[in-house]
Amino acid sequence: MQTLLLEFPGRRYHATPWGHHVNEGLIEWPPSPWRILRSLLAVGYSSGFWNGEGPGQTGQSLIQKLAAVLPTYRLPTAVGAHSRHYMPTAKLKGGQEDKTMVFDTWAQVNGGTLSIQWNVELSSEERQLLSSMADRLNYMGRSESWVTARLAKPTELLPDGYECYPSETPPPLGWEQVPFFAAQDTETYAKWRQESLARALSGIPEVDQSKRRFTKEEKKALAQKEKIEAQYPPDVIACLHVQTSWLHQHGWSQPPGSRKVFYRRPTDALEPVAPRPIKPCPTISKIESILLSISTTARSTHALPSTPRTLPQAELLHRALVNFATKNSLNCPVLTGCDAFGQPLCGPHEHAHILPLDLDGDNHLDHILIWAPMGLDAQAQQAIRAVRRTYTNGGVGPLGLAMAGIGSLEDLCGVEGIYGDRLRRIVMPLDGATHWRSITPFVPPRYMKKSGRNTIEGQIVAELSSRGIDTPLQIEIIDPKNDEGALHQRHFNRTRRNGPEPPVDCGLSLKLLFTKPIKGPLCLGYGSHFGLGLFEAEHDIA
Repeated sequence: MQTLLLEFPGRRYHATPWGHHVNEGLIEWPPSPWRILRSLLAVGYSSGFWNGEGPGQTGQSLIQKLAAVLPTYRLPTAVGAHSRHYMPTAKLKGGQEDKTMVFDTWAQVNGGTLSIQWNVELSSEERQLLSSMADRLNYMGRSESWVTARLAKPTELLPDGYECYPSETPPPLGWEQVPFFAAQDTETYAKWRQESLARALSGIPEVDQSKRRFTKEEKKALAQKEKIEAQYPPDVIACLHVQTSWLHQHGWSQPPGSRKVFYRRPTDALEPVAPRPIKPCPTISKIESILLSISTTARSTHALPSTPRTLPQAELLHRALVNFATKNSLNCPVLTGCDAFGQPLCGPHEHAHILPLDLDGDNHLDHILIWAPMGLDAQAQQAIRAVRRTYTNGGVGPLGLAMAGIGSLEDLCGVEGIYGDRLRRIVMPLDGATHWRSITPFVPPRYMKKSGRNTIEGQIVAELSSRGIDTPLQIEIIDPKNDEGALHQRHFNRTRRNGPEPPVDCGLSLKLLFTKPIKGPLCLGYGSHFGLGLFEAEHDIA
């Protein structure tokens, strides 16, 4: 890894993305890979590392290696800012010189370090050259964008900041996709240049250049060939040298040897307003679960959402929690289910389960259990404590949320009365149970087949295995015609509003019998992190 560290002593970074006018008010943040390579080349000339003939062997090898990989960034806090002024146009209007308003935009970087990291191996001579050029790099972008730069030591701890990395896939919630220009690698450009020249020269007759004298037509053909070849720089380093006037002269819409790449960065990496002060989270140990109570302004339990709204109520709360974490720059993989790169977490369902519950048995949701096997960290606890309300379809007002319990599952099971009895059947933290029955419908996570591993039984066994639970001794599908509870589950919402649809919109009521007692909560199938496929033990705990 080679890491370039940049600081902005003038607290400003001026750069306009390629293909945009300065008056569009756009800011290229962070600096594109193409801009960084051109800046290093410019330092080589201004500092005498190479003469007018271009980089030497070490310089060429260094630039080619950096061009072959896309760097990743860690961004300091920055704010988009601009000024407006009137520029003379050198034209008279009404006896006075005409003026036009011009936007001057920049990223206001009030502190922190910009980290640019290439995953590439360099020789000692190449690394020494890169370090020397970094020490002499004094601006990036426009000349008023002063920088101080240095090459980080291999064992040096990188500064904190917003992650920004190449990604072609659509960004998840809280991230955005920005286009940048980068250089092509040497082999790709050489192949493209050969094919492009072959097409451009296909209409020009071949000329035997070993001859001493040429006819008029041959001279014309040679001149045309030379003119066409001049439009295609010989290598990537020559492409990085081209000027805007050269591009206009030859009709290029973008520099040859360049390519458009997409990077993913957090939506608040370049804020349009002054950054909000972030309160540091106190050192808080992880907890296993939090129990929230739901209430209405009228304190009427019949105004609470009905149990068929289990899935949408969990989604609403999850969206509120993620929005709070995103707006306050909290890194909460346990709530989002994704790592810092937006990729789903690996592991057996370790992130948060949001489980709306009906603990008093009146078919209205009165509590929400947030349970995470990996533990709810300080950031997640801060988000859960901050969200004090949620909503429901058809409600006359917001629903209030209050902390009813916090700690391990064993701690929550100390609740007394009917609430505690139902909660203990769902959680079963002590000795476990062998007989379990679904209280919300199980929705198959994959298309159902008549045979193989994607039968109903096969999918249930696979879901249990993904959570580290052995194959049950018996799986029974409850007929809703003969069971009131199973009939009620047919009315549940089974499709997420802000997520993928289930492969099959089918909800099943199940009974599971295990050879050994297992502990809860037991959640299986599609939407299991939002309350679907939730089971309870069939016998009470004393």
